[in-house]
Parts: sequence; structure tokens; C-alpha cells
Amino acid sequence: MSRGWLLSWAAGSVALGGASLVVPLYVVSLGGDSFALGLLASAAAFVGVPGALVFGRLADRTGHYRAFVLAALLIVSGMLVVIPLLPTISSVIAANAAIWFAFAAGTPVVTLLAVSTAPETQWSTQIAELNKYQGIGWALGLLLGAIWGAVTAYTGGLAGGTAGLFYVLAGFGGIGIVLGARYLPGASQERSVSETKLKRAIRQADRFSIRAVTFPLTVGRADYRSLHPGRLVDRFTPTLAVYFFAVTLFFLGFSAFFAPLPAFLADSGFTDDQIFAFYLISSLASAVFFTGAGTIAGRMDVAVFQAIGLGIRGLAMPAVAVGVLALGSTSTGVVVTAGIFAAIGFTWSVIAVTGGTIVTQLSPAALHGEALGVYAALGAFAGGIGSILGGRLGTESYLLAFAVAGGFVLLGAGLVVVLQRCRTGQNSEKPTERESSVGTGSIEAE
Repeated sequence: MSRGWLLSWAAGSVALGGASLVVPLYVVSLGGDSFALGLLASAAAFVGVPGALVFGRLADRTGHYRAFVLAALLIVSGMLVVIPLLPTISSVIAANAAIWFAFAAGTPVVTLLAVSTAPETQWSTQIAELNKYQGIGWALGLLLGAIWGAVTAYTGGLAGGTAGLFYVLAGFGGIGIVLGARYLPGASQERSVSETKLKRAIRQADRFSIRAVTFPLTVGRADYRSLHPGRLVDRFTPTLAVYFFAVTLFFLGFSAFFAPLPAFLADSGFTDDQIFAFYLISSLASAVFFTGAGTIAGRMDVAVFQAIGLGIRGLAMPAVAVGVLALGSTSTGVVVTAGIFAAIGFTWSVIAVTGGTIVTQLSPAALHGEALGVYAALGAFAGGIGSILGGRLGTESYLLAFAVAGGFVLLGAGLVVVLQRCRTGQNSEKPTERESSVGTGSIEAE
């Protein structure tokens, strides 16, 4: 996997990172309210899983991974050019859904391509490197939005305003296409990839996603080619089913919070560059704490650690509304809001580190890969439902919307604690069974 190959996807990720926030802000500028943002986010979430399933399987059957990646980047760039020309919110929602369909569709394909020309022993390293470049690109997209907003405000709109940012982001997508056409391996270099071995590599690689810190709406990196939910449900253990219910609850809360958030911040008087900066701070805080979260997770019960992270995040969400309503967009309000966003980012690193571990421990060995795929799919599905709920509640009261969102997260945290205690009790009653892989009292695979 050449550096040019990685830079191609990183450039596309710059476009996606910026689009994750500039599109909602554009909807607000068109007069869109909290509910409109809920529909925007919901549409983006619901197209994710079908996109990943269809494109992953088609790319695997045809072997033309490169063509699918380039097509995804072309759709992203094209929609970014079109959106600032669209006069209605409904048309923007449709164009935005196309962007996130392309991203969700391209994610499993780009993962397949990353390992298709590498020895099996290097697959985990390749995927981890791909994740790193994608995360850097996403953060740069948010940074670009913050800088662009500041320059626009300073020059009185001479930089082109929001429309100009769309075209710059589309330009990064175009750079990704050019680099991809030059460096992505051709069909003659591609070969079949074992599903079982790839799933193992994904589990071993760093699955941390900086985009999910503030955009928990699209599917994660997983191998969806053999994902058959009906078959998997029959083989899931009761404890895994309970955990998946908890996952649904807290991802529903995440999306119910983030969907109306741009409208709330804009209505509260924050400028576009400040809003971009808040999101960037959250993403960077999560990235900085990720290694530390992994270290702590290795020293304590992962379920308890996740419940702590969920608890903090569940309280931080309504705290955003309380702080902003009390302080507004004053200097003190900016500092306090930035601090809360940093706390939200820190908690995502905890959730990201522990989520995959808990799923792996609770699922039968033969279903680890499929279980992680369902985990990612549930996040996207809950994101769609939560976005509509948060958007609708936001039209009544932002404080109500964020309080309900935090409540769902706290309910999920409580369920994780109950699950952990039940498992601990079972382990203490059966001392002859195999020990947990992460320490005394932790969740073990059945």
C-alpha cells in the first residue's frame, strides 16, 4: 500500500470531515430547524448499511476494488459542488445522503483493497495505517472549516463564505480522485481476500474512528460480505443480545444529541468557525486520550470502564445546553462549551476502546467478525432513529432534546453495569470455568 494510495483516501476524508458539519450549517442558513437537521442526519445514517453491504459484495465478486473507490470519491466531490447550488432543504438532504452512501459504500471496499496486495501477516498493520490517514484527513477537514469561517468573517465574505468552503472541500475530493487514479492498484494486481482472515485482521487492528466522535451515524470498518443478520440472531448468546440492546440505547442517545446540535449552536450566536472549532476540539481530545484509554482498559474491567465513559458523556450532553443557555456565546461561554466538547471527545475514546472488546468477549469465537459487523450496523440504525427523535424534540426545546439524549446514554450505561454484575455473579458461582481474558470479574465469551 503506497503512500500515494493513503494520501488519496486521506484527501477524500478531508472532504468528508468538512462536509459532516458544513452541510448541516448550510441547512440552517436555508432556514432549516432542528427537525430538518434530524432528517438530514437520519437519511445519512439509514443509507450506510445498504451501501456497505452492496458495494462490499459487488467489489468482492468483480475484483475491481479500484473502480468502486474512485466512484465513491467522485460522488462525494460531485455532491459537494452541487449542494451550494440547491435552493431547498429536501434537495440538500438527498444530496447529503448520496455523500454518506458513497462513504459507507467505499469504506469496506477500501479496506479490502488495503489488504488485497499485502501478505496476511501485514493486514492488521495495513488497516491500522489506513485508519490513521482517514482520521487525519477528517480532522483536517474540520480544521479547514474553522479556518475558512474565520477568514470569511475577517474579510467580510470575500473568501466566498459557505459556498466557497464547499468548493474547496470538493477540490480535496478531486485530489483524492487524481491520486487514486495514479496510485490505486489496478485489477491485475488484485486478488481474493479470505473473509475469516480479514475479520481477524480488523479485530486486531486499531478500530478507533475519529469521525465517530461527533458523527456517530455511519457504519464502521467491518467485513460485511457475509453478514446475514437472521442467521446470526439464532446463534447470538443472551448476554450479547442484552449488550446489543445497550448499544442501541446509547447510540440512539449520541445521535439524538448531535443531530440538532449545529442548529442549537448557531441559534445561540456562535459563528461557523467557532462551531467547527468545537467539533475539532472534541475529535482531537479523543485522539489524544485514545492510547491512555487503551492502557486503562487493560488494567480494569472493560464493562465498568465503558459505563464510566458513557456516564460522563450522558451528563455532558445536557451540560452543553445548560452552559450555553446560561453563558451564551460570550468569551466565557466559548471556553466552557469548548471544555464540555473536550470531555465528550475524551469519553468517545473510552467507548471506542471498550466496545469492540466487549462484543468480542461476549460472542462465540466463530462469530466474532459477524458480531462486530452487527455492532457497527446497530450504531448506524440507532443513529437514524435517534436523529429524528433529537431533531423533533429540539423544535420544542433544545434542553429537552439533550436531556433525553443523555438519558438514553445513561440507560445504556446502566444496562452495561447490570450485564457486568450478572456475568460476575455467574463467574463466581462457577469457579471451574475458564478465566476471563481481561481480568477478575470482567465479561468473558460464552
